[in-house]
Formats: sequence, C-alpha cells, structure tokens
Amino acid sequence: MDLGNLGLFKLMSRKMDWLTQRQEVLSQNIANADTPEYKSRDLKPFSFRDALSDSRRLTPVATNASHLAGTRGAGGMTQEQKVRDPYETAPDGNNVVLEDQMMRMSQSSMDYQTITNLYKKQVAMIKSAIRSGS
Repeated sequence: MDLGNLGLFKLMSRKMDWLTQRQEVLSQNIANADTPEYKSRDLKPFSFRDALSDSRRLTPVATNASHLAGTRGAGGMTQEQKVRDPYETAPDGNNVVLEDQMMRMSQSSMDYQTITNLYKKQVAMIKSAIRSGS
C-alpha cells in the first residue's frame, strides 16, 4: 500500500516539502545578512486550498511538433517572493533582520515537527486498523 497516493498524505508531504524549501530560503537570507544590497526573500505562504487546486491542474502535453506551447505561468506552491515592506534597512541597502529570520525559521521548524507527528499518527492509525481487521 503506497501512502503517497492518499490525499491527506500527499498534502502533508507537500507541506513538508514547502517547509524544507522555506528553511533553505531563510538560511540563504541569514547567510547574506551582511551582503550589501541583499533583499530578503520568502516563499509564497502555503495554504491547503492552493495545494488542492494545484494538484487538480492538468498540464497539456504536446503530441505533435507543431503544437504551441502552453501559457501556464510559472509559480505554484514554491514561488519565491521578496519581502514587501521591510521595516528595517541597513545603510548598505540590506534589509535582512536576523531576529525576524530566526523567528521564521523556528516557526517553520515547529510546523515541520507538527506535520511529522501528524504523519506518524496517521500511519499508526492505519497500522492499527490493519491489525484489528485480520
């Protein structure tokens, strides 16, 4: 039984992937805290509504060389965005605030642990249902 095909597990996996990518972006922000003119970045916020709509989209496949390319824009769940309103900018143009980045990293870490625990609980429930059914 492949749990990756179940809807809830797909969504949890996507959330975990998003959190992993967000940690990478935030760590890049922290690494460039002293780089002149560096602008902090973050990912587009994850929402289950967007995740559900992304999974329902079909991508067109060109079956002939004369077919036109699709017009679907780039983006999706992992689209990066610049921080819009930095409340603190250094004289060298860098707007990375370490305290803010560390808070975001700790929130991402807590969210990841929460999703991991939820994943474990769901697997334990499935195992329990399988054991009681036999």
